[in-house]
Order: sequence, then structure tokens, then C-alpha cells
Amino acid sequence: MLDFSWKVFSMTGNVDMYLLMKEIERDSDQQFEQEITLLNEDFNSPPNH
Repeated sequence: MLDFSWKVFSMTGNVDMYLLMKEIERDSDQQFEQEITLLNEDFNSPPNH
């Protein structure tokens, strides 16, 4: 979806496509940060025996 948004923006100059692309990037970055946080919590928590 990100590539599609960029291609449409680069071909048309449609600002809405650029804004959509930036929103997708932001959401992707936030999801990645949440996943890293969860992995760090799992790694740092004591084992359950």
C-alpha cells in the first residue's frame, strides 16, 4: 500500500496520496515500536516455572 501511494503521488502530485503515505508510515512505525516493547518485556521477564 505504501508503494502504491507513493507511485500515485509521484505520478499525479496528489497531496492526499502523499498524506495517506505518511499516515501509513506513521502507523507502521507505531506498530513496530509496540512489537519491540512486547518482545523486550518478554525477554526481561522472569521465566515461568
